[in-house]
Amino acid sequence: MKSFASKVAAITGAGSGMGRELALELARRRCDLALCDVNDLGLEQTVSAARSLGVTVTSAKVDVAERQAVFTWAEQVKHAHGRVNLIFNNAGVALSSTLEAVSQQDFEWIMSANFWGVVYGTQAFLPHLRASGEGHVVNTSSVFGLIASPGTGSYNASKFAVRGYTEALRMELDMMKVGVSATCVHPGGVRTEIARASRMNDSTSVLFGEDERTLRDRFDKLLSTTSAKKAALAILEGVTRNRRRVVIGPDARALYFLERLLGGLYQPIVIWSLRRLGRRRDALKLIRDQIGHG
Repeated sequence: MKSFASKVAAITGAGSGMGRELALELARRRCDLALCDVNDLGLEQTVSAARSLGVTVTSAKVDVAERQAVFTWAEQVKHAHGRVNLIFNNAGVALSSTLEAVSQQDFEWIMSANFWGVVYGTQAFLPHLRASGEGHVVNTSSVFGLIASPGTGSYNASKFAVRGYTEALRMELDMMKVGVSATCVHPGGVRTEIARASRMNDSTSVLFGEDERTLRDRFDKLLSTTSAKKAALAILEGVTRNRRRVVIGPDARALYFLERLLGGLYQPIVIWSLRRLGRRRDALKLIRDQIGHG
């Protein structure tokens, strides 16, 4: 797919972050849009901004963790637009917890949104993409679908699952030669709302030795390496080049290279880095305490 003009793209999680920037950039390229999110206000803002660029936009409030809701939306999109060329399974959530402490409810919650939401979106839209004669499935994984990290095991599980699912899908589509392809996206630190909306329990604070507010602030800073707009541009370039994998941001590329170079030996390096960071925080705290008592 070398051009998005006169195409129809469906985007989940379009109310903010990468989903919103994908919608706006596609609109600038004269691509009609079908947008969904669970956030009514954010979705409305994206729809208004996209329509101002002169393309046709439809929207719906959809929880991607609900299979029937996704399939119903796909049929509505096909009916409203006449066809669908692209599905961006972009919606996702985050969870910080040790694997020992994570509740079954939270584990199911993150898998339902991050993995099953991708599966439902792919299954619901793939027949329409095939019927269009020129289609592309774009599934968002993460840099944590390439490497793992302590305290994010359930998130890792969901994103590694997206990676495996999408890579298998790409090979199947290549073999069937149906005019549809697939790309797996691995963003690093991208400025979105996911850190602020993430779930976190006390086990993470115990693991890292910091309170929840400090950890949230730290995670938010880590997720600020690349703008959502730059991420969207990288994704669309990946689609036009029919790339199997798009790794976004200097941090993600560095970690990707580290894993490819060292294999499983990247794990002790991650542990060493986190412990070193912890010792540095302890030293700074000691200095602040001494100044405070001086």
